[in-house]
Amino acid sequence: MSNDAFDIVILGGGSGGYAAALRARELGRTVALVERDQVGGTCLHRGCVPTKALLHSGEVADVVRSAAKHGVTASLEAIDMAAVHDYRRRIVTKKHAGLTGLLASRGVVTVTGDGYLEPDRRVRVGDRILSASDIVLATGGRTRELPSVPLGGRVLSSDTALELDEVPSSVVILGGGVIGVEFASIWRSFGAEVTIVEPLARLLPAEDEASSAALLRAFRKRGITATFGISCTGVEAGADGVAVSLSDGSTISADYVLVAAGRVPATDGLGCEDAGVELHDGFVATDADLRTSAPHVWAVGDIVRGPQLAHRGFAHGIAVAERISGLSVAPLDDATVPRVAYSSPEVASVGLTTAAAIERFGEYAVQTAEIPLAANAKSEILGTSGFARVVRRRDGPVLGVHLVGDRVGELITEGQLLVGWDAHPEDVAPLIHAHPTQSEALGEALLLLSGKPLHAV
Repeated sequence: MSNDAFDIVILGGGSGGYAAALRARELGRTVALVERDQVGGTCLHRGCVPTKALLHSGEVADVVRSAAKHGVTASLEAIDMAAVHDYRRRIVTKKHAGLTGLLASRGVVTVTGDGYLEPDRRVRVGDRILSASDIVLATGGRTRELPSVPLGGRVLSSDTALELDEVPSSVVILGGGVIGVEFASIWRSFGAEVTIVEPLARLLPAEDEASSAALLRAFRKRGITATFGISCTGVEAGADGVAVSLSDGSTISADYVLVAAGRVPATDGLGCEDAGVELHDGFVATDADLRTSAPHVWAVGDIVRGPQLAHRGFAHGIAVAERISGLSVAPLDDATVPRVAYSSPEVASVGLTTAAAIERFGEYAVQTAEIPLAANAKSEILGTSGFARVVRRRDGPVLGVHLVGDRVGELITEGQLLVGWDAHPEDVAPLIHAHPTQSEALGEALLLLSGKPLHAV
């Protein structure tokens, strides 16, 4: 059994893990990155990147369908799923090759295999023992399963849904969170009949209620059906389809059912207990600086309770690498992490929802301004509906930004700056937004909160 020593050993080569590895190498540390599958993790291979490729294929299909109203003669002949998957795989393969090359060029030692955490800051990978001054846990998440709905065959997870080689005529999606609404958009754009079953009261329950309502209106206009306050009690799968039983006694028949109940931390079988790393419901317990209960063992990304987002993992990984290297880094405030559901329309947000702001500060102390995209020239050109909503503390800073509409995910970084820097609308409203852009809607909301609206009434 070989024994190799490094400054840092990282378990998991996804967003948080490889970000930590790259930053640590920049700071002169020796690094081993342990990955059982492929570097890039779920985000690159089964999540963020491939699903957005499918969403773009769906967007192209929708644009072709509506070409005539833009003065373009075109017709949609078919969705070629083999070609769609080839497009998706080319993007993933190219990004993976680039990441692999980057890690190698930086001098990160990549070790392929299952890593097991042992006491005294050691990691066992097969017959190889890696020892380190510091260990970073970055094993990410996995699909949450429903006990009443075993996966397999026509019962899909988000992983197997990515590989589906046909356009189903009908799909039932169990869950109206980010995964559910994104796959609903994909399949509806491809021509499927889609029903979302959400046990809570609305789509995207973590978002502002106004955003959820706007998305539901847009989905209904697209022909997507959604039920609320009802859960799945079981699925009977046959050779040609599924029958989904619901808690209200009804049954829905479809070609496939997708379990989109979210994700759970992938910490089982990692050896945390033996190494003295405390877990809470599968999540690694950390302090604000991402230290675990075991000395010199850190955790980043989806295994740390909070928003399970790739860019949060990037920020965690960079921060931990810097702390290990002796730099002073402020803890990440999850409220300043932007969130985007890449449905059609998109839903993007950062900071507090209206309800959360009122709960914290009181109704009188909170002001909101909402500008409909119907008043925005670029949104009219794109044919999208939605709004820009800004939540502020009365006579105080911006607390939250909430956007609904096609491509609004590209605007949320401005919202992050507003929230992260405690900006007052009066201070930033004079800054000019280019015309015609959708960003003008956000600028108009800031003008309205400043008491000097240009177009709003």
